[in-house]
Amino acid sequence: MSRVCEISGKNVMSGNNVSHAKNKTKRKFFPNLQKVKFFSKTLDRYIPMKVSVRALKSVEKNGGLDNYLKKTSNRILAPQAIAIKKTIVKNQETN
Repeated sequence: MSRVCEISGKNVMSGNNVSHAKNKTKRKFFPNLQKVKFFSKTLDRYIPMKVSVRALKSVEKNGGLDNYLKKTSNRILAPQAIAIKKTIVKNQETN
């Protein structure tokens, strides 16, 4: 199970712990990921995802998963989100 946001693609970053004596040791910065089930109105089902809290706030602000994916460009989205976006757009065109 990788620590990557399935919407924004945010992942683990590396850096240094710096002590008072300026000693540096490697460390990792983990994104704040939560397991969430989004409801897609066009697909009429729940979609479980591991999402960063910042992406979760953006989805809620834009009025749900369908609206958020339609509004954002593919450059910003992770590959999993692009695949879901394609199925949502395809389903809306057939209806």
